[in-house]
Amino acid sequence: MDNLTIFTEFFLMDIISSWKLQVLQGVLFLVIYLGALTGNLVFVTVIVTDTCLHSPMYFFISNVVLLDFGSISVIVPKIIVNCMKYSKTISLTECAVYIVFYILFAEVELAFLVVMSCDHYLEICYLLHCGLIISLSLYSQATAASWASGLIYSAIHTAALFRLLFIKINVIQQYFCDIPQILRISSSDVQISEFVNIPINICLE
Repeated sequence: MDNLTIFTEFFLMDIISSWKLQVLQGVLFLVIYLGALTGNLVFVTVIVTDTCLHSPMYFFISNVVLLDFGSISVIVPKIIVNCMKYSKTISLTECAVYIVFYILFAEVELAFLVVMSCDHYLEICYLLHCGLIISLSLYSQATAASWASGLIYSAIHTAALFRLLFIKINVIQQYFCDIPQILRISSSDVQISEFVNIPINICLE
């Protein structure tokens, strides 16, 4: 182990080799990102301002919209900055922070979708008893449980992933810090992390 080089910085794959084209691509990504930001904010604003939409279903939908935008915000800004600066490096810390938030947003979004499915089931099958079964406190508990599950899973996943040593190469064959690519360049002792990674990789891919 004394002769091994442990990498703390990674090189991301080039999207386009030409610097001018990369700047143009960065501008294109920026326009798309701002369009997504505007669309999500308009959607949430309509739900907040329209009293007819103040229902549990639209509350969860607005949360899912914000989580979806959060997932985009984890990936796209770094790509834009790299295109503008003609840089393709990312530190180990940045990669860890990216994975923490990306898994967090993805897991909480999945949890909210499960809660929404249960809510729709109750409203369809138990319409007359829905008011007695479902309460505001129950929705608050479901929201808190969704965020708690996301935080726990994200912490476990990231801790298991970054306990590994990165001693093979420091080139990630992807435009962002992708989990399967991180496993590929890690040390061979990945059995525990692979076990933890299976569920989230299936959901994200």
